[in-house]
Amino acid sequence: MRSFVLFASLALAATLTASFTASAHVTLAQPSATVGSYYKATLMVGHGCTGGQPTHTVTVRIPAGFRGAKPMPKPGWALTVKREPLAQPYTHHGRTVTEDTTEVVWTARSEDAWLADAHYDEFTLRGQVGAATGPMWFKVRQDCPTGRLDWREVPADGGSSTKGLASPAALLTVEPAPEAGHAHH
Repeated sequence: MRSFVLFASLALAATLTASFTASAHVTLAQPSATVGSYYKATLMVGHGCTGGQPTHTVTVRIPAGFRGAKPMPKPGWALTVKREPLAQPYTHHGRTVTEDTTEVVWTARSEDAWLADAHYDEFTLRGQVGAATGPMWFKVRQDCPTGRLDWREVPADGGSSTKGLASPAALLTVEPAPEAGHAHH
């Protein structure tokens, strides 16, 4: 009987550890969007860095195909937006866009604003989803006083499964737009 209780306790501990590990990465509050839609990417940062350190900087690399990214300012955090020339310009409201946002950085203005390991926070930006369906990956880095967590891994096969990835990027699944039907009267 003791060995059964011990086995059950170990199994429960392993399940809880796996659940915590699986939810320990940066994720999107809304994990899917449709082609061409405007999308509010709310990245949920669930903890600090290794050893319980607080996070003082969050950097988000904007995936190709996510257009016109505009970050939401956060009280107590400075905002930096990096723009670069596009390999494939696009047209938006009648004008050709040749450069776009490629990276957004939130940096705490003081230690009082740091994200403590015991808390979670959200970092938000908005943009338009491009025309390609499938996985779109937001690579996120958390910087802490003596280290960082780099959530940047994507599946080698180009799919959307994060199974086996130690530090997966935040996944947005881009779905086809609903087919326009016709009404019968």
